[in-house]
Amino acid sequence: MDAKRGFVPEDVKNFSPQALEIMRTASRHVCYLVNEGYDLKQAATFVGNHYLLSERQRLAIMRSVATQVQIENRHRKQVPMSALSGREVWIDGFNTIITLEVLLSNSILFSCMDGTIRDLAALRGTYRLISETEAAIRMMFDFLQEAEVSRVNILLDQPVSNSGRLKTCMAEIGEEYSFSLDVQVLREVDRELYGKEHVITSDSIILDHCVSWVNLTRECLERIHVEAKQVW
Repeated sequence: MDAKRGFVPEDVKNFSPQALEIMRTASRHVCYLVNEGYDLKQAATFVGNHYLLSERQRLAIMRSVATQVQIENRHRKQVPMSALSGREVWIDGFNTIITLEVLLSNSILFSCMDGTIRDLAALRGTYRLISETEAAIRMMFDFLQEAEVSRVNILLDQPVSNSGRLKTCMAEIGEEYSFSLDVQVLREVDRELYGKEHVITSDSIILDHCVSWVNLTRECLERIHVEAKQVW
């Protein structure tokens, strides 16, 4: 049986109701520091040490918080799914598919300050297809078909293992849909998405550098009535 994507047994304790209350207090301190110009990682380390947070808890806070300037900028650039009819979209492939796999695995997801949904499934250069992969691809494609997009560009990171297999899987499933599909395996996906419109990702750096973005993973989560945890 496949292990659940993005889940470790310690998460039951790390993200219990009692632990989340402590994390919310800690995240408020981290937010204050980053809004005052402190480095996010250093702020999370300082506050995490004070509250004796685990590495997973600190990572969750780092992925959930953002400065007020970042929040305002990302909200300003967000485009609703309803505005995608006849448009071309660009998808940060691993970022999106892994989050949807985590969603379908019923693992931990976080509702972040900028409105995105993020997970704790760190790639570290390795990836393998799991039983939820095909369903995650179909969920993504179903939403894009419903939005009547004209073309879907999916970019996958070349250094990540099994990127070729995922590309093949996406291409085969994509034949069932009416939109034009192009799946590419590239060395620098992040930079390729800088300056693009209608980008689908939750990656903070890409959100800060793209022209506009679409919050597809939140749309998927809300459609199937799953609740993400908040730590702020």
